[in-house]
Amino acid sequence: MAVIEELPAARGGAKALLLTVLGEFVLPSGSEAWTSTLVAAADALGIGEKNARQAIARIADDGLIESGRHGRLVRWSLTPAGRELLDAGTKRIYQFGTGEVAWEGEWLLAHCPIAESQRALRQRLRTRLAFDGFGELSPSLAISPHVSREPDLRATLSDLGVLADSVVLRSRTGSTTADADLVERAWQLNDLADEYVAFSRSHDDRDPDDEHAAFRAVVELVHDWRRFPSVDPELPTELLPDRWAGASAATVFHERHASWSPAAREWFAAQESQQEVAAS
Repeated sequence: MAVIEELPAARGGAKALLLTVLGEFVLPSGSEAWTSTLVAAADALGIGEKNARQAIARIADDGLIESGRHGRLVRWSLTPAGRELLDAGTKRIYQFGTGEVAWEGEWLLAHCPIAESQRALRQRLRTRLAFDGFGELSPSLAISPHVSREPDLRATLSDLGVLADSVVLRSRTGSTTADADLVERAWQLNDLADEYVAFSRSHDDRDPDDEHAAFRAVVELVHDWRRFPSVDPELPTELLPDRWAGASAATVFHERHASWSPAAREWFAAQESQQEVAAS
């Protein structure tokens, strides 16, 4: 869980966008890239060279990449920690929204009483549970339809030192009306639906006309999509509104990614090839 939380999500930030480039193009192609390739990628995304180099240095400071000299040139390699981080992130991104979520009508609940004076701890718990798809019925009561996540829930509570004071249980309402009421109380689905609609509008009609444009389109597509696995609770289909905007947004993501990626990879590979010639 902490893997994805470490990934910046701010749209347009140089470091965040370059992390997307690393996960999308460097990770699957040998886990290495020249400095000039990363700077060119940043330029294609509207990021100046100075900011790009600063972002590369910050990613290195985080222990995700390391440099190796080839004469006057520098080549960056993903560290084991970097590969683990990006591999976990990309798997979650591409598996998200690919199928219906089954449900047998059972809820997983956690009552976690934390004193008002421990606000920082309460916020950490809220963030961790929201990341795992839990909704909040009250400041101390979290709920999820994913009962299979009980071991992860208990691990989170133990990690934060609140398991002993918490109550974890499973329950059924016995009523579709009551289930719908719980969903309305625990999650802000209207706000999430608006975000999905905005995503679809931003990328559905986009039509990159060359490899350079395809590269930028893919990076921005993936960058905009990757926050949804962290904010969408992936509710079972029967608990979602009719014509759920998340389903159509997932279709846009996966279809556009499949369509644009070949040209985007060609552009990135060309930048690498140019530098390979200079290094030889």
